[in-house]
Parts: sequence; C-alpha cells; structure tokens
Amino acid sequence: MDACTLQELLDTLGEPMLRVLTAPAGLTAPVSEVLLHDARDPFPRSAPGALLLMVGARAGDVGPLAHDAAAAGMAGLVVRDKDGQPDTVAAAKAHGLALLAVDEDAAWHHVHLLLASAIGSRPGPASSGAAVGDLFALANAVAAAVGGATVIEDARQRILAYSTVPGQVVDEARRQGILGRQVPSSPENTEQYRVLFAAPGPVRLAALDDELPRLAVAIRAGGETLGSVWVVDDGHIGPDAEDALTRGASTAALLLLRARASEELSRHLTSDLLRRLLDGTADPAGAAHRLGLAVGTPVRVAAFALDGTVSAPDGEQTALRLLDLVRLQCEARYGRQACVLVDGSVYALLPAAGAGGSPTRAEQRASGRGGERHKRFAEDIVRRAGQALRVPVRAGLGDVVPDLAAVRGSRDDADLVLRVLGPDEDVAAVTEVRARVTLLRLRELIGEQRGLTAGAWREVLAHDAEQGTDYARTLVCWLDAGCDVARAAKLLAVHPNTCRYRLRHAQQHLRIDLDDPNERLVLWLQLRTLGGLRGADRA
Repeated sequence: MDACTLQELLDTLGEPMLRVLTAPAGLTAPVSEVLLHDARDPFPRSAPGALLLMVGARAGDVGPLAHDAAAAGMAGLVVRDKDGQPDTVAAAKAHGLALLAVDEDAAWHHVHLLLASAIGSRPGPASSGAAVGDLFALANAVAAAVGGATVIEDARQRILAYSTVPGQVVDEARRQGILGRQVPSSPENTEQYRVLFAAPGPVRLAALDDELPRLAVAIRAGGETLGSVWVVDDGHIGPDAEDALTRGASTAALLLLRARASEELSRHLTSDLLRRLLDGTADPAGAAHRLGLAVGTPVRVAAFALDGTVSAPDGEQTALRLLDLVRLQCEARYGRQACVLVDGSVYALLPAAGAGGSPTRAEQRASGRGGERHKRFAEDIVRRAGQALRVPVRAGLGDVVPDLAAVRGSRDDADLVLRVLGPDEDVAAVTEVRARVTLLRLRELIGEQRGLTAGAWREVLAHDAEQGTDYARTLVCWLDAGCDVARAAKLLAVHPNTCRYRLRHAQQHLRIDLDDPNERLVLWLQLRTLGGLRGADRA
C-alpha cells in the first residue's frame, strides 16, 4: 500500500472528528504513524511522517514541541479543538508542520486508536487482548525453529507481529515494515504476494533490490486466506525450515480465527445487552460495567432507520449494512460501541460525558438544547450512510437520561422523533420536535379512551363531509392563529369576512360555544390529534 496522506485521513475520518487547522506542506504529505506525547519520556529523535498527539501539553509547550517534532521529521501535531489557538497555529506553520484538531470531548486513547487504524498502523482484529501476545510468541517460536527473523501479516499486508530473537539478521525493508506496521507497496511486492497466495505451500522468493531473500507461506483456513508468515533468509535457515514454517502458519490460522470469533462473540453479547437495556430488562449496574461506563454516566439513545418513503432493494441486508456503518462510526468516536438492529432500526447508545467520564456542563444542559455534539455526530452518520447505501437515512435522538436505568425512555423518545420527522428533515433531537411528539402521544392516548374520542369534532367533520363546508379546517386555522380572524384568513387564503361567516355558522348549526376556553381547547386538541388537521404548514 502507498503511504497514507493527510487527505486520506480527512476522507476516512472527516468532520467533526478531525479538522485541519493548517497544512504548510499540503494535504499530500505522507503520514506513517501516530504517537502519544508524554512529557516524562524522551522525545523521539527520528519519527518521519509521524503525527504527535499533544496530550497534556500547555500553551507554552507548543513552540518547543513543534521545534522538536520538525527536527524529528514528523508530519504534524494533533490538538483538541479548544487548544487550536492562533499561537498554536502560528507555531505549527513556522516549523512546517500540519496542525489537526479533534473534538474536545474525545478521549486521547480513542483518538490514538482511530488515527492508527486509519493510517494502517493498527493491527487487525487479531491484535486485541491475548491474541496479539500469542502472535508475537508464535513469531519468536517460528524464528527460532526456522532460523530467520519472522513477521506475521494479515491479508491486507499489515504486520500483526514480529520476532525479536537476538542475533538474527534483518534488512531495511523489514525495519520499515515494522516501523509503519505495513508492508510498503510496490509492483515487485505485489507480484510476490500473487505468487505466494497462488502456491499451496511455502515459497522461496528472490531478493528485491537491497533486501535479503524470503521464505514465506500463506495462512489459510478452509478456502479463506487470512494472512502470511515471512522469514528473512540470510543463508542460515535450517533444512526443515519449510515444515516448521507450515506448522507455524497452521497455528497462526487458529489464533487469527480465535481472535475473530472472540470479537464476534463480544459484539454479539454487547448487542444483546443493549437490546435488553432498550426494553428495560437488563441490570443497569452490571450493564454499565460490561459497557465500560461509570455508574451514573448520563447517556442517550440514537435511532437510525432507512427512509420508509423510499423502497430499498434487499431491505434486510441494507439494514444490516447500516448497522455496520453506525457501529464503525461509534467505535471510531467512543472507542467502544453498543449498537443493535431491532425491528429495522439501528440503535446506538451514546455517552453524554466528557473524556474524563464526568458529564461536562454542556452535556448536562444537552437535553435542554438538543445535544449539539450528538446531533452533529448523527448528521455525519446519516450523510455517510446515505452515500454508502444510496438510500436516504434518518436519525432521531432521544433525551439525555441520567443513567442506564432510564435508557428505555430515551429509546422511546428516539422512536417518536423518527415518526414525526418532516419530509425535509433527516435528523432531529426530541427537544427540537417536542410539540410534535407530544401531540402524537396525545393522539395515541386519546384514541385508546372511548370517552375522550367523543365530542363536537365528530359533528364538525360529518357536517363538512355531508354539506361540503370547510368548518373543521377553518376552526383549526382560527385556533392555531390564537383566535385572530385576520391571521386565520391568511392561513385559509380567504377574506376575513369569509372566515367570520364560517365561524358564526359553525356555532349556530353545530352548537359550539367558541367563547368557552375549555371547549376551544378540547375541540382544537381533538381536531389536531384525532382529526389529523392542521392550520399552518408545520405540524
């Protein structure tokens, strides 16, 4: 693969997760790895193409750090939004460094994982937990048995593990691959991989340029190629090297499959847990522990669904792809994900806390002002999903609730938002459409009670149907207009005298007392909720 560039990082992650504040060398500058700044550790003397995460750096530290980063050949610095001040931008420009900003609430370790994954320096699913340790141990075992420095790669040529047996010869290609955790791309390398993956067993590959020859074998399980094992052949590998390498590849296949199964099981358990939280049957304290949330962490539910007005081919498969897209973005943003597909909607649990685990003041006020960060996040998912699936996607955000015990209520909110979104809306928080949601709930509650469905509203609609009058809509417009005849006439597009005439005859023929505020309120509610009428263009 070619080196990742700043432009590719932006295309992969996009706003609001990642923004460029300055890029003196342009967006085609290569990026090789991502490093966490730690003031207690020595600064790297050489790290060409690296991005440095400015963890804990203060304003006065930026100048010296930018100087050292430029001296080490780094590509740029990464700060939080709030730290991207003019002095910081100027320091980066002065030293020819790119300056990137991430969301101020994002945890640094989440940012590190996200950027590393996008750059291609993070191992795949097999790198988590014990699996990565097992792979490194296996690489050392193969190196000792075969007699050459060994690396284990996945099917995308990402280096998952490498041997560290003392005294074994390595060349520059191996060093560069380990540094970037990615095999450099070239036509010669591509041809060697083609030969390797076509062969039924180990293959001896000639040296390329200044490299040493290689002995390699594909890692397979059934008919699937999972990766490969490569050994540097410096002329000292053993006579039974091919057998030892074949055994090593077989063990690597088991480890990679075990890691994949472990990840799938973890996702399944997390999805099942969220499903039970959504229907109110899970233990909140136990769920918080399993989801990595502190007890009492405020959360909210976001619901994503395909636009019901558009027919999607293979709707079930499209919904599963939507689940994958939402899950990927949640993993990127929060480091851990809790997403599940239920009855065609994808639900995601969004923590409403800052990076330190405690709710920020902004998030404490989120339910009152729509949760702007969550809304921007949902809008980004909707945009990306719509482009990828070629089907419009809509999202509803429930209220922020104080803990996991109240998740069901936030889920109900999110479902209601999806139901009341207008034709030109694709994302909304419940606080933004509260009136519409309340009317919808009232319609459902009133419709369930026979005594609440009786009243003059039925007579009004019946009279209109029989006599061809327009009393019902006139009454709704007049009530929507605050009993102002002139405004009601404008809504109806008639003369005010016509409006007055209709109101007077409605009172006379249908015995409606429009001077009684209680009767006006009940009539308006019933016509709006049960009759489905509205005077203005908005619900």
